[in-house]
Order: sequence, then structure tokens, then C-alpha cells
Amino acid sequence: MENDLWYLISGVRGGENRVRIIRLLEDRPHNANQLAGRLDLSYNTVRYHLDRLCDHGIVESGGQEYGELYYLTERFERHRGAFETVTGSME
Repeated sequence: MENDLWYLISGVRGGENRVRIIRLLEDRPHNANQLAGRLDLSYNTVRYHLDRLCDHGIVESGGQEYGELYYLTERFERHRGAFETVTGSME
């Protein structure tokens, strides 16, 4: 997981937006449209980042296809310290 986080957050473009998405999902589940509005990003941009985060087991979706909610995974929660380490290196 730590390698995935380094790659997704500091290794490629878009890491800052992925951190912003994760931070919002810490509070409560959101759908892609809600995230786009809260982050002032396009819907397609948010969907792209959510797909990458899902591919790496950081977030998962649930509910209906339309308006499905995204949650942080248990796997991510077990590695939250690694996330804080990676984001701390960005400051």
C-alpha cells in the first residue's frame, strides 16, 4: 500500500487532487458529483482520480451505479500512517 500511495500522490500528476478527494472521504462518503462540486473540479476529472484510487484499493464504491457513493477501504485505514507520511512529504 505504501508504494501505491507514493506513486499515486507524489509520483504522478494529480496527486494533490487525490489527497483532496481522500480528505473529503475521511469525513463521509460522497458521490463523484458531490466531490466535483466541493473540490471545484470537473466531473470527469474526479471520476478519473476515483478510478485510479479504486484500482489501487484506496477507495471503493457502493450503492447504485448512478450516484454511487465512494468510501475509503479498510485496507487504506490500516495504512493511514503511510498516507500521512506521504502527504507530510509534500509540505
